[in-house]
Amino acid sequence: YRLYCLEGLKIRTKPKRKKRNASSQQLPLPKNSNEVWSMDFVFERTIDGRKQRILTGIDHLTRENTILQAEFTFSSEKLIRYLNTLERLPRAFVLDNGTEFTSKDFQKWAEDKGIEIHFIEKGKPTQNAFIESFNGKLRDECLNLHYFKNQRELTDALRIFQKEYNDERLHSSLNYLTPSEFKRSYG
Repeated sequence: YRLYCLEGLKIRTKPKRKKRNASSQQLPLPKNSNEVWSMDFVFERTIDGRKQRILTGIDHLTRENTILQAEFTFSSEKLIRYLNTLERLPRAFVLDNGTEFTSKDFQKWAEDKGIEIHFIEKGKPTQNAFIESFNGKLRDECLNLHYFKNQRELTDALRIFQKEYNDERLHSSLNYLTPSEFKRSYG
């Protein structure tokens, strides 16, 4: 410290730690399936050079992969159209601050459907840990193992991965049951 002062240099001080906002606290674990889902996007490029956006979704209670859809683009309108095709929807979504999720159209759609939206803080993907964990498994166990010629091959691989993930892959967090088994046993 003395030498720094003699030379007129400043010592870098540690930045203050930011306090966590109450609104960013993790949601409690739901009591039923389809109460809370997380959604996010993963990117993949096919051999033909086209960039694919893969919409992913996970049920917080059962860890069931509820959404797995690849498209070249995913505007908020396309997102809404896709979600309207699903057999069931959750009571709440946990989302990052992507433009598709923050759009007025998506917000209005969710409000009309009675779905609560919970946004994580920017730059804090750990607040959406369920979907980030799933995305890592999707990348490691499917996307990084194959080169996809086109969107059709990618979509076929995603369907296989989704079936294996939901019906065959054991989850330690579910007491070594598959998401499908856990959902059936949970009622």
